[in-house]
Amino acid sequence: MTDCTSPLNSPARRQWLRAPLGLALAATGLTALGTAPALAQSSWPTKSVRIVVPFAAGGTTDLLARAMAPELQKAFGQAFVVDNRAGAGGNVGADIVAKSLADGYTLLMGTVGTHGINRALYEKMPFDPIKDFAPISLVAAVPNVMVVNPDKARELKINTVQDFIKVAKANPGKLNMASSGNGTSIHLAGELFKSMTNTYLIHFPYRGSGPALMDLVGGNMDVMFDNLPSALPQIKAGKLKALAVTSAQRSPALPDVPTLAEAGGPSLKGFDASSWFGLLAPAGTPPDVVNRIQQEVAKSLASPAMKEKLVAQGALPSGITPAEFAKLIDSEHKKWAQVVKTSGAKVD
Repeated sequence: MTDCTSPLNSPARRQWLRAPLGLALAATGLTALGTAPALAQSSWPTKSVRIVVPFAAGGTTDLLARAMAPELQKAFGQAFVVDNRAGAGGNVGADIVAKSLADGYTLLMGTVGTHGINRALYEKMPFDPIKDFAPISLVAAVPNVMVVNPDKARELKINTVQDFIKVAKANPGKLNMASSGNGTSIHLAGELFKSMTNTYLIHFPYRGSGPALMDLVGGNMDVMFDNLPSALPQIKAGKLKALAVTSAQRSPALPDVPTLAEAGGPSLKGFDASSWFGLLAPAGTPPDVVNRIQQEVAKSLASPAMKEKLVAQGALPSGITPAEFAKLIDSEHKKWAQVVKTSGAKVD
């Protein structure tokens, strides 16, 4: 039973999913300030540590893992190696970690997909996202961004979200929607958009944001609801056109880009579908190892240099404790199960 005295069960916490990501993390106490009490430390690590990224290189999950790896390597004196294991909306990589030895040498950069969405979307799961993992810390939360190929946008006279909706309704099934894989927040944001606007887009799941973005930039895809950090360089380079962000409020990284709720008219009122990324270990990993990693993650994310780097990429750094992260994961299950049900999303 949830502890009613917990700050995560406060009125502010219950508004987390409807608040701007940065304000929500602050309002619920999900900051890098609190850490678990120091415990007797084991000799871990005595060799390199693997961070499994359950998507292809180039996406936000990969970018955040590669941002954290050198920080952890510096803190612990051993190599932290990123290992991309893409497939099944993140389930392939997550399953590898779930079935690894619980010794602290295999970690997962989990996502809202692997630990908040997939259990509601997939009929059969190879792992239990709650029972098979020990949450370490939320690394960052990010909005998604609706991006289109600029050449296609000029050709079809798409300058706004409402332009896109008009074209999509006039051409059902003729626009292609890319995602980083079935069950990801990128996929679900698109499915929610489709259901709320009564449009029909053909979904093409990839093995990560990187290859999906390449095809979108190349003109093989028409639209994507990508995580902002991975799409931002292409937006700034003029290779993608940003129509709106999917969060409840605008992103500081793209202040001139409206939210879908602002730009989409009455049909998209209240639209909010964002992403998060965090480190997890196999269930049974020694608590002192989990707590030591969380403390170093929080310390790194609290540094001005790392904060500036992530915020500039469109991410909001966190660093919360294992217990807080576990409660967040539990609440995300409930939210996304409802989104899956409402949108009618299915694995292709």
